[in-house]
Amino acid sequence: MEESKNYGHHHPLLLLDEEQLINNQSGVADCSKCGEKVYAPCFSCAEYCGFYLHKVCAGSPLEINHPFHRDHPLVLMQKPPYSFGTYICDFCDKTCEKFFYHCPNLDFHIKCALFTFNIAENNLKEIEHFVCQDPLVSTKNDDEELEEVRKCFGCWEPLANYTHFSPNCGFNLHKKCAKLPLELSNICHCQHPLVLQFNSERLSCKICKVTQKRGFVYGCSSCKLVFHIECLSPPLDLAIEDESHQHTFTRLLRRVPYICDACGIEGIYNAYICCTCNIMVHKRCTSLPRIIKSKWHDHCIFHKYFLPNDFKSSSCIICHDEVNPKHGSYSCSYCNTKFHLCCVTEEKSSFSVVSLENEYQISNGGLEIFSDKSVESATCVFERNDAGEATKIKHFKHLHDLKLSPFVGGYENNCDGCMLPISEPFYYCLECVFFLHKVCAELPKVKHVWHHPCQQPLRLISNKAFCCGMCWHVSNAFAYECCKCETKICLRCMIAFTPGARTCLKHEHPLFFYRDYKGWCNACSLPTWAAFCCKDCKFVLHRGCFSLPITAHHKCDVHLLSLTDHDDNRYFESHYCDICEESRDPNRWFYHCAACDTSAHIGCVLGQYPFFKLGSIYEDKGHPHPLTVVKKLYNYSECDKCCKPCEGLALECSKSGCKYIVHWNCATPPSLQRWWEWLL
Repeated sequence: MEESKNYGHHHPLLLLDEEQLINNQSGVADCSKCGEKVYAPCFSCAEYCGFYLHKVCAGSPLEINHPFHRDHPLVLMQKPPYSFGTYICDFCDKTCEKFFYHCPNLDFHIKCALFTFNIAENNLKEIEHFVCQDPLVSTKNDDEELEEVRKCFGCWEPLANYTHFSPNCGFNLHKKCAKLPLELSNICHCQHPLVLQFNSERLSCKICKVTQKRGFVYGCSSCKLVFHIECLSPPLDLAIEDESHQHTFTRLLRRVPYICDACGIEGIYNAYICCTCNIMVHKRCTSLPRIIKSKWHDHCIFHKYFLPNDFKSSSCIICHDEVNPKHGSYSCSYCNTKFHLCCVTEEKSSFSVVSLENEYQISNGGLEIFSDKSVESATCVFERNDAGEATKIKHFKHLHDLKLSPFVGGYENNCDGCMLPISEPFYYCLECVFFLHKVCAELPKVKHVWHHPCQQPLRLISNKAFCCGMCWHVSNAFAYECCKCETKICLRCMIAFTPGARTCLKHEHPLFFYRDYKGWCNACSLPTWAAFCCKDCKFVLHRGCFSLPITAHHKCDVHLLSLTDHDDNRYFESHYCDICEESRDPNRWFYHCAACDTSAHIGCVLGQYPFFKLGSIYEDKGHPHPLTVVKKLYNYSECDKCCKPCEGLALECSKSGCKYIVHWNCATPPSLQRWWEWLL
């Protein structure tokens, strides 16, 4: 055990080997500099204060002139210069908040910066003793932990595609990517040599047009272009056969510009042609899956090189831009919808390849898709009208049969599924007070969604208090729960984020959700980063503002208050809230009663918990009897826990004679309490 200098620590440090580390540790420890699990050789505090330091971290220089990034030196920093306090390593794609190397465009763990530096210097002593593993021949498609789903940190292609080092070395790396030449000359760019580097400017590959944010690329700084390692790799065969296409693709040994017939993106190098079908595609598009199941759609979708003229839909269901029928795309003939190939396959985790024999049959000379077996209806239909609409149903979340009723006005009830006011055709129960919007009733029992990261589906639940993982509202109405992580998503968000055009009663045109949209919300006047937008005009809504109730009750007025998007009164004195009696921005939406001329902030009307189903039962371990969810408007009783008046949402004992009552916030865990404030 060798004593060493303290490396900034207030006690002397001891150098430990593997055996000494095991004897020295009382449990699992992390390196105080990089935050990773400590391993030998490492330093430990001589006073046993729990301070550990990898030997490689202890010797890390304050600045690195990295051969893969010649524009700026990489500077060692203690804390990320970002407001959220963390960073994502541009080599291994993992999040960390400890010491790291930084330049204006790149962030690296200490071990990743030093490891890639050693690759550039052809110094591979760190991993040369690790076993190399051959490409995997066959694996299970549903096991996320298998090596075929891991990516090489160098080229970000599947690790199992080539011979690779054992992941025990701490890095997912192909053997060939650890021995790449620092410079090379290639026919794809004859003017200058291509240099191995990090893609710090996030440029798209000149060949495949896809942007690889992590790992290595070959680039030319003078010409501002980069090439993926895999795209520059010389093909072993001049012909490619794949089961996704019935003919062989032949490589065109000539550099010509072209539009790929499979994805519609421009290409310049490495074109492959099918002379029988008269199509030209990228190398990566020769093996496109014929049929996939995407989180963006309930049915399986097919890849087609050309769409028939009678295909009605013209816009991609994801980005809402037009899909050129002369170029390849994915489509669902059952729903008449289209997807850009690059949109629906952008995230590998958002789709799965479907085996041909299981999902379609050849009938009458064409392909007929079966209905998706995972789309299980939540209702049983007993009666239908002449138009084919279900007029009498049984929903699996309600005891009695439900009847369809057209909306004719005058209803002040809320939907028991989404807790929004009844405002369109709905189902009602003749035996009890229960209502369901038609769109809420038609949602399936199990559903895949594009906005949830887990591969597992979400299952419909009810009568369970939850906090929505998207809008953060607390509710006890219907929700979808992830079968893996148990995240809950309310029906308002599920319906709002269903791909396609959405209707807003405050706007005449359909709205489309854009995942990346910078603008200003028409409701709250605040900037947006993702929003519902109108294609025909500049109307924009936050996702929270999109789902605001059109009408709402409040004790300040005997009538229903209506959501209003403009104030006709020009007098400044009238722009105040009748509930909190503070000023109100006339450019922001508010609730208003025309009969009484009552106006109020949206947050003042809706309060903390606007989407709770009153009268439902909540089980609390701190009380022996079932508790009923109530909202006290008058005659406030004192809370049995904090002794303050129980105004607003509360839990009241349902047993006769027991006068126990507590605030919702006093009896429930923090996860079921609202922590944010209304913007309106």
